[in-house]
Amino acid sequence: MLKVNQNYLKLPGSYLFSDIAKKVKGYKEEHQGEEVISLGIGDVTRPLTPTIVKALHEAVDDMADIERFHGYGPDLGYAFLREKIAEFDFKRRGCEICADEIFVSDGAKSDSGNIQEIFAETCSIAVSDPVYPVYVDSNVMAGRTGTYDPASTRWSDVVYMPCTKDNDFVPDLPSKTPDIIYICSPNNPTGIALTRDQLQTFVDYAIKNKSVILFDAAYEAYISEENVPHSIYECEGARECAIEMRSFSKNAGFTGVRLGYTVVPKNLVDAEGKSLYALWARRHGTKFNGASYIQQRAGEAVYTAEGQKEIEGLVSYYMENARTIRDGLTKAGFTVCGGVNAPYIWLKTPESMTSWEFFDYLLHNSQVVGTPGSGFGPSGEGYFRLTSFGSHENTRKAVERIVALK
Repeated sequence: MLKVNQNYLKLPGSYLFSDIAKKVKGYKEEHQGEEVISLGIGDVTRPLTPTIVKALHEAVDDMADIERFHGYGPDLGYAFLREKIAEFDFKRRGCEICADEIFVSDGAKSDSGNIQEIFAETCSIAVSDPVYPVYVDSNVMAGRTGTYDPASTRWSDVVYMPCTKDNDFVPDLPSKTPDIIYICSPNNPTGIALTRDQLQTFVDYAIKNKSVILFDAAYEAYISEENVPHSIYECEGARECAIEMRSFSKNAGFTGVRLGYTVVPKNLVDAEGKSLYALWARRHGTKFNGASYIQQRAGEAVYTAEGQKEIEGLVSYYMENARTIRDGLTKAGFTVCGGVNAPYIWLKTPESMTSWEFFDYLLHNSQVVGTPGSGFGPSGEGYFRLTSFGSHENTRKAVERIVALK
């Protein structure tokens, strides 16, 4: 008798951003002509830069020429991109990562959802709370999270590492030793990044307890403070305990192009000495045919001198928006954090409103869209995420509207 995967049925409701999209669509249909400004989903709005666009055009021309045409690419990705990644993102920061330890993919979201497949169903997980919901949801689908309690919005078998005002939104070490630890730094949604010493503490803990850290560095390009590492491999011993995932979406505007990569050191093994590198390579080769040649040529262009200068301009543009939001709301008396090492501002909801109450209040009274903090985990209740991925004009306008409500 045909049956579906019962773990999928445990997931509460829709994916967070699907719920937001439905609410916004309904509001627009009822209020035709009103301008709604979104500071919600973390999607970029600036166009691809000239160097990247040129590389895309040239790659398309390659595909139209019999001598330069490319079919299936190498499992791990083309060497021309992986070698640039190894040099620019790791070796220049003193990290001993080789090109053949880099797996090119269609984005960090895919990798962060898929990486759990190489671990046993019995493995326990710990997550920063609040954090990107894909980490928990993908483990729900795999059957690792136990039962869901709607009252507490917690999963019985997940070890939560609360990030609250009391600990400056920096997670403490897990209260119970997990097999897998998810860390996103700079954190989505709080915008807080771990310092080198704080991250080293997690690395030391993982080595001591034979845990694996899954480190999401999707927002590393936004780091501005010197004591914040861009890669977990800047920490001593991280090759023994960490897998790192990265994205071209937020630094180079590739949300619509789709390109990312995951680093799995060859010496990383499980408790029985089995290679995690070999398992991910097997999974990668079986279930993924690789990011396209066109995408990877665009990624290569990011590492040219011109490309680096252009994406620095993109990051600066969005971080100016972050300052506008942070400064404007702070002056108005709101309690906020983030916006220094990340394009996210974490806002305490006023008047003891719940996250979703504040979402509805903003939408209906100022026509501004954000993201309810409760969608990122139990400790997100009472908070609200705003992103800086809009235009300067819309960002200023949105801040003025929110301040007017105050």
